[in-house]
This record gives sequence, structure tokens and C-alpha cells, in this order.
Amino acid sequence: MILVPEREKEAEKMEIDMLLAGIHKRYGYDFSHYSRASLKRRIDRARENARLPSYTALLDKLFHDENYFDEFLKGMSITVTEMFRDPLFYRGMREAVVPLLKTFPFVKIWHAGCATGEEAYSMAILLHEEGFLDRAYIYATDFNKHSLGKAQEGVYPARSLGAAAANYKTAGGTGDFSDYYNASYDFVKFKNYLKERITFSYHNLVTDGVFGEMNLICCRNVLIYFDKILQDHVLSQFSKSLRHGGFLCLGNKETLNFTAVKSLFEPVDTKQRIYRKWGDADATSPI
Repeated sequence: MILVPEREKEAEKMEIDMLLAGIHKRYGYDFSHYSRASLKRRIDRARENARLPSYTALLDKLFHDENYFDEFLKGMSITVTEMFRDPLFYRGMREAVVPLLKTFPFVKIWHAGCATGEEAYSMAILLHEEGFLDRAYIYATDFNKHSLGKAQEGVYPARSLGAAAANYKTAGGTGDFSDYYNASYDFVKFKNYLKERITFSYHNLVTDGVFGEMNLICCRNVLIYFDKILQDHVLSQFSKSLRHGGFLCLGNKETLNFTAVKSLFEPVDTKQRIYRKWGDADATSPI
């Protein structure tokens, strides 16, 4: 293996920094606090797919071609998701969180970084089976408008349904998963009564503000792509968005340990990364 000289590494870092600064200034998207290794992989993939020789060439193309930037942005967001992803999390929700949510006349739920929407529909199905979907308002947000469009349609490839049905059963599903969608050729469309309880909208976790008085926030498998500064910023926003006693749910590789908001929360289900807010979010965001 040929080692890249330190000077070349530093020059590469400077080029990427210039690229990120240019994107921020031109389009308002700030990727500077994303995990650098993951970010570099995505940028390299975009550059290679566009057959560009350097990050500088990529920046030039991004600056002068807004349509290409839309394509670039698709590859920069995290869209790995599925129905009832990590099904034991949903089982934990049924057992530890739902009984408490049922005590409210209505509940507000925020799915932050919802990607193409499968997990928001999963939550709607869970709430339907628990008998209070009609008292729930689900807000599902992402900064990728292409993904939001797919989420709004609620149409997914039929080939994914085998794994989804298995996840649903493991998650504690009480009915038949096929009751929740209509099938047509190679696609399925989730039923309107599920979508009616979900509002899909644009929101950038890096630059946009809080959603107030939420009973539950789910942001699962998103923070792992951020550096610690951005993680603390986003968690601070979540803390301010949650009402006292509200729940925060993270991905199974994420934790509140060693974060700026740890003292505000108590674990409800440590293994499934479900926390409940008891403290006051007075601290200012680090960004």
C-alpha cells in the first residue's frame, strides 16, 4: 500500500473544506459538522459518478448547475430505512411508552430525518393498533426533498414486503400486515387513513429551529453521521422541542452518554435507546 504524503492529505482536506464552504454559501446547506469519514465517502462517490478529476471541479459544477446540485443532495442524505426497522424498538415502544402516551387527550410525534417515510408509517400502524391514531399528530421531516416526495406518496416496492411483514410480527403487530396497504403490480400503497395522520415537511436539523411541545421525538440512526458538535446541537434542539416527561428515541448505535443533554433525561429502555425528559433544556446550542 502506498501511503499518501501528509502534504497531499492536507491539500485534500483543504479542498473538501472549500467545497463544503462553497455549498454552504451557495445553497445554504451546512455539512461541515458531518462525520468526516462518512462525508468523504459520499463526496467521493458523487465526484466519481460525475467523472470529475478533483473536488475543485466538483465545486465548480455544483456552483453552476442547480439541477446537478439536487442530484448531489440526494446522495448526501441518509436514506437507509425500512418498515418497523429494528422491530424490538417498536415492541419496546408498545410496552414502555404507548401506555403513557394514551393518558393524553392528543399526542404530537416528530420523526426527524424520516428519509422515505417507512418508519413514520410504522408508527402510524402501531398507534392504530393501540387505538389512538386518531388522537395523534405525526410530523415527519427531512432535508432531502426527493425522499420527502416518496414518503408523501406512500408507495413502495412490493419486493420489500416480505421483510416488512416479518419485522411487523416481531415488533408485536396484532393484525395482518397486508391490511395496511393496497397492492398493485410491483408496488404497494399504504392506506390513506395512515397518511392522513402524518405531515411530511422539509426541515434541516443543522440550520432550522425547534418543533415545540412534542410528546415523542424519534431520530434513529441519524446522529451517527454527525460529529460531536452537531450531535450536541441537534440534541439540544430536541430537548427544547420536548415537553416535560416527553420521550426521545435514538438508534441502537446512538446514546445520550457523554452528550451535553445527558442530565436532562432518564433511560426508559437502555437497550432500545428510549429516554424520557425530566430536566429543563436551558443550555444554549453549541452551534
